[in-house]
Amino acid sequence: MSALSQLRLQQVIDRYEEVEARMGATSNTNEIIALSKEHAELRPVVEKARALMTVRKGLSEAEAMIASGDREMAELAEMEIDDLRERLPGLEQEMQLLLLPKDVDDKADIVLEVRAGTGGDEAALFAGDLFRMYTRFAQIMGWSVEIVDVAPGDAGGYKEIIANVSGDGVFGRMKWESGVHRVQRVPATETQGRIHTSAATVAVLPAPENIEIEVRADDIRIDTMRSSGAGGQHVNTTDSAVRITHLPTGIMVTSSEKSQHVNREKAMDQLKIRLYERERAEKDAARSEARASQIGSGDRSQKVRTYNYPENRLTDHRIGLTLYSLDRIITGDKLGDVIEALITEDQSRRLASLEAGA
Repeated sequence: MSALSQLRLQQVIDRYEEVEARMGATSNTNEIIALSKEHAELRPVVEKARALMTVRKGLSEAEAMIASGDREMAELAEMEIDDLRERLPGLEQEMQLLLLPKDVDDKADIVLEVRAGTGGDEAALFAGDLFRMYTRFAQIMGWSVEIVDVAPGDAGGYKEIIANVSGDGVFGRMKWESGVHRVQRVPATETQGRIHTSAATVAVLPAPENIEIEVRADDIRIDTMRSSGAGGQHVNTTDSAVRITHLPTGIMVTSSEKSQHVNREKAMDQLKIRLYERERAEKDAARSEARASQIGSGDRSQKVRTYNYPENRLTDHRIGLTLYSLDRIITGDKLGDVIEALITEDQSRRLASLEAGA
């Protein structure tokens, strides 16, 4: 790392100390909350920066002792210099990772949408498998899952299911799941033992805490319906289900709780999230060149993964990852291994991109 990087480390430490000082000086509740959040985010970065600076300083002092010609001091320096040189590259890489630009939505909750694609009943069954996988993974991570809307498949599973997932850093991990998921297996209804290929699409939308999206009353149409409405997508038996259509964009959202008042609020929240995602997608497209080094765009039309049941194989096509533990991944227990591999690869690509542009 260069002298400029040393300056960057000091800038991070200075900002952390400034935040600490301001926390002790202000009585404004909103400012305290914002500063506390920044303080918590900076703490691990500062701890790593201080550790790195300590090792660098120790290495510099040890090298100076060896160069001094003092035999006794040089012998002492030799004892620790190998250890310091061994620790330094790892600390530098960890620091670089911590200083990588963050996705502002990584800590956000999400709206998770799983829809059956090509493959009829088998696609709906697979959509059900995927949703159960995500529900189990959320349980492991300590997240909560709230189903917003569901359209059951005729033979089981789901034609469509939408849920809110909330917890610590949900979007930062789940954003990798957006795209087309393909399954290869023998359906339960297959009498000849032939392997069929079906698909389901997954969309992961960030739900930031404060979405500043203005929705004009003239731009929306609100409809109420029973469970028999909208193609049988709603499970309630009264006219409480709500569908809101955003006329300028054609975006349509629904909520099917028992209370029409609650449904209006939830549907409006869903609409704002989708409008936010639309803005986010437009910004991403505008800076697509900068995203070229990253793993995919999260586009739900991109084929991201194949689940091959006969071979117990999962392949993530974006990074060429193949694991022969599909039975444990599809239950959610080992999905974290796949997500960690995607995060690591993304970090490596972004580091390489930064170094190439340095």
